[in-house]
Amino acid sequence: MLTELDKRIIASIQGDIPVTERPYLEIAENLGISEELLLKSLKNLCDKGVIRRFGATLRHQKSGYGANAMVAWQVDENDIDIVGEKMAAFRAVSHCYRRNPKDDWPYNLYTMIHAKDEASCREIARNISKDTSIDNYTLLFSREELKKTSMKYFPTGDDD
Repeated sequence: MLTELDKRIIASIQGDIPVTERPYLEIAENLGISEELLLKSLKNLCDKGVIRRFGATLRHQKSGYGANAMVAWQVDENDIDIVGEKMAAFRAVSHCYRRNPKDDWPYNLYTMIHAKDEASCREIARNISKDTSIDNYTLLFSREELKKTSMKYFPTGDDD
């Protein structure tokens, strides 16, 4: 069961985190609590599995990346964990997911690649293929970003 403070803390981190020297201090001050209490509460929420992942989203267009591609890979199910770990270790890969294949779509592992252009994405995919010995794959390039938002589990007064 989440306390009201837990909900307020979750609401305070579900959007953008301040880009400051001490972002947790700023968040804590906005909540009217100490930075120590905020950090202790966040650790507790992580330990309980309420927060499973805490990460940053890179706005690739604003950071010099001109292209990205979702690469769909067909990987033997017996090798998927080892291959997935290898693929996820590539610096250009921001996401790596296992999904169930379909009869007309045999791909079961997906990586998101970010690079300066489409040719670079293709080269990275070739390098991943060579390193993992997985040669059945296809690249799906992003053409337009229609929506990219973080989940809002607990609304704040600022939400519309």
